[in-house]
Amino acid sequence: MTTAPDATTYRLIDGKQTAEAIKEEIAAEVGQRKAAGQKVPHLAAVLVGHDGGSETYVRNKVLACERVGFGSTLLRYEDDITEAELLAKVEELNQDDRIDGFIVQLPLPKHIDTNKVIEAIRPEKDVDGFHPMNIGRMVAGLPALLPATPSGIVELLRRYELPTDGKHCVVIGRSNIVGTPVSILLAKNLEPGNCTVTLCHSRTQNLAEITRSADILVAALGRPEFVTADMVKPGAVIVDVGTTRVEDATKKSGWALKGDVNFAQVAPLASYITPVPGGVGPMTIAMLLLNTLRAAKGEVYPK
Repeated sequence: MTTAPDATTYRLIDGKQTAEAIKEEIAAEVGQRKAAGQKVPHLAAVLVGHDGGSETYVRNKVLACERVGFGSTLLRYEDDITEAELLAKVEELNQDDRIDGFIVQLPLPKHIDTNKVIEAIRPEKDVDGFHPMNIGRMVAGLPALLPATPSGIVELLRRYELPTDGKHCVVIGRSNIVGTPVSILLAKNLEPGNCTVTLCHSRTQNLAEITRSADILVAALGRPEFVTADMVKPGAVIVDVGTTRVEDATKKSGWALKGDVNFAQVAPLASYITPVPGGVGPMTIAMLLLNTLRAAKGEVYPK
């Protein structure tokens, strides 16, 4: 009979610390490029409107660029920008040789077709890894600019040396940004990888029964504290991708950031678990920087 680990035995997967290590590695390489007279990578971000989460995320990206020695450009627009105007800006960035990679921060206003905008970004500058060309190359096992959050999850498993070979990984959430691509990456014949993956979603029946069979559980559905103790196998590795602002009168800001996992309930059962904040979130920015460096070097799409 399997028993739960003692409440003190779980280990935190520290995404903040791991992201800092990656940034140090990137900064060292940027320093070498500067010393050799090579171009410093430049990342641009397009922010439409004033969504609180997006504002914070983009600000952190700009600070991260400064931290590693990248050039950075932030382009801000009101949420009444037309789709045609935004697409024109995307094309301008496509043609700007000073910009190695750029992102259009999501979500976009409802009157703008998000897929149309993503498809308008040149694949070699798509450092978010959302373009169908990069997704297709990932599926085919070809070099690609990978989606930042899924590749960040895989990198956490790698750096913590957590075994994945033959493990059952259950992913809750099938978004094109996180759930679907992370399920593909972890099923690949890679290291980390070689998982048997079950991808669950809103239509999945007997969800708790499935999640209880997971050696690795990735929660990426955007519902705060959805995963509870009865859904977790003792000793499982828990990766919480959720970042939802929840009203909290005890906080100066008036809100707190909650993950998709009820940490207090689930952590005592887990062998390893990512916290929120400080888990997957910082890794997303670190992998975005890594994609920008790879784009600047022409690693995936030779210049």
